[in-house]
Amino acid sequence: MIKVFLIDDSVIVRQGFKKIFAEVKDIEVIGEADNPIDAFSEFKNVGLPDLFILDIEMPKMDGLTFLKKINEQRPTPVIICSTLVTNGSSALIDAMRYGAADIIEKPKTNLNKFFGEYKQELLDKIRAIAHSKVACNANVSSRATMEKKSSKPTMPSAQIVAIGSSTGGVQVIEEIVTHLKPNHQGIMIVQHMPAGFTASFAKRLNDISPNSEVLEAQEGDVIMNGRVLIAPGDKHMEIKKEGLKYVVALKDYPRVNSHKPSVNVLMSSVSKEVKGNATGFILTGMGDDGAQGLKQMRDSGAKTYAQNEQTATVYGMPKMAVKLGGTDTTLSIFDITKTINNLK
Repeated sequence: MIKVFLIDDSVIVRQGFKKIFAEVKDIEVIGEADNPIDAFSEFKNVGLPDLFILDIEMPKMDGLTFLKKINEQRPTPVIICSTLVTNGSSALIDAMRYGAADIIEKPKTNLNKFFGEYKQELLDKIRAIAHSKVACNANVSSRATMEKKSSKPTMPSAQIVAIGSSTGGVQVIEEIVTHLKPNHQGIMIVQHMPAGFTASFAKRLNDISPNSEVLEAQEGDVIMNGRVLIAPGDKHMEIKKEGLKYVVALKDYPRVNSHKPSVNVLMSSVSKEVKGNATGFILTGMGDDGAQGLKQMRDSGAKTYAQNEQTATVYGMPKMAVKLGGTDTTLSIFDITKTINNLK
């Protein structure tokens, strides 16, 4: 039985979650509160849960402060449910850095419709994340004081790095980007995120990365040495070759593997356009997005890897990539970064 605690100042939201949990046998709400201060008092009666569903903006104490405090007491999986997603709030990025595994975009209206349409997706996330590892990168902020990058990228990449990531990926990507060497090969990343969120994520990465220019990808962006491009949260990102350079092509068609952007879309295009001059990585995440695309990359001659189970928050996407034959090699976060830095 998965024990869930709800912290949200909206009674309607808490009732919505309780209603869908009441329809299943493996999830139980052990407590609820409209603010974190009252939640701490309630823990004395019910204990700590397997997973929190947490809002950000609440009375008495905000969700980010609560997240820091609970991780000091006992790191516990957290799903953020917030209306701030569409604003690209930096608080949500901080929440994921402090250990939140995923974010649910809470609508400001039509909550009944939301809980009806996304019931199964919510249940799947809760089941996967309740048993996940909690990773916290609170120390990354100190790296923002590093010296400014000495120069902007000027050389188009001959080698392309394609990375796909989902649940728990924010922390992993930050760890990779902050340890890249100068003039590394161009990197394209699909991180499953809602629209409006990826621009803030790219900006944060750019602020803390000493040797990379990190941007939210735009149509026609050139893949350059020393540049990292993040797929926008509402577009598929592909790659195409123009002369001697590779450029971004953004596509606005329906979800693939339930995601937009989709890792499979990126990696499939890399397998066709770049072939053996590419390296692919599948990082932490639930589901199977990217498994087929990584196999296509491998079949086209690219080098392919998956994050290992020991360092993955959720060993779903990497496991499926290995199972499908996309790679037979798994790497730690440290070795993934080392592999990228050694590409020539």
